[in-house]
Amino acid sequence: MKRASDSSSASQPACLKVTEPVELLKYLLASFPNNSRSCAKGWLAHHQVFVNGSMVSQFNYLLKAGDGVQIGGGKIATAKPLKQHDYFSIVFEDDYLIVVDKRAGILTMASADEKIHTVYHGLSQYMKSKHPRGKIFIVHRLDRDTSGLVVFAKSEKVQQLFQEDWKQVVTHRVYVAITEGVVLKNEGVVESFLYESKSLVVHSGTNPEKGKQAVTNYKVIRRSEDFTMLELQLDTGRKNQIRVHMQDLGHCVVGDKKYGAKGNPLGRLGLHAKRLAFVHPVTHQSMNFQSPTPKKFLHLFCKGHQ
Repeated sequence: MKRASDSSSASQPACLKVTEPVELLKYLLASFPNNSRSCAKGWLAHHQVFVNGSMVSQFNYLLKAGDGVQIGGGKIATAKPLKQHDYFSIVFEDDYLIVVDKRAGILTMASADEKIHTVYHGLSQYMKSKHPRGKIFIVHRLDRDTSGLVVFAKSEKVQQLFQEDWKQVVTHRVYVAITEGVVLKNEGVVESFLYESKSLVVHSGTNPEKGKQAVTNYKVIRRSEDFTMLELQLDTGRKNQIRVHMQDLGHCVVGDKKYGAKGNPLGRLGLHAKRLAFVHPVTHQSMNFQSPTPKKFLHLFCKGHQ
């Protein structure tokens, strides 16, 4: 079966044109090879798949040549701040959750050494300013030196809805990374089993009994003589996954001394959580957010950069 062509605009989810008759699930697996079978089934189960503008959830629905298939019916919301904070900006908020765009250098939650200067503390203060009993609950985290999109729940129930069915609820997590050297292969997959040592360093291996499976899909966006910009999509969400897998690839994330980087041209870790898409665990709407690639990242690829 031929791969479908993409006729979408930059602000819309890809609208794919079917070239020959085929069952819907088979078409999704062929058109999105970086996504697992369970992920594709999740799109169908959570009413994320549209054929010619109409939602279809039958995995064996027969597509015809010329049909248009779309994942998610809504526009991607560029992360425009609703409220600015020193550590983050709020880009979406409703009665159930908050999506923030975190800046680099800030912890998502408290550590043994830092309790106050965190996104969690800032959001907690924000919630209490709206209501004395307002609380916030962590759904997932970003490393201190990674910037980008993070979602928090406003209740323990919503937090559990996210975490209990994470792989089905979260449909896309896309990162941008700047790595050292030139990645020659245009796209590929890094897969291994990750485990954490007593010194809190994550290691990559081939023994499934020693670690948890981790899968990172990468695609080259830009190259220069010294650096490569990659788009990364995660099939799994392990601690330090991208950083370790880029080390496995032989091209460490710039600024990542912990995992082998030789230099720090950005003055920060070259990793940004650019896109976050999920099915709202309460309203079941398609939520799709995108944060701009940091200007510092782009400047590395400008002519005349030293």
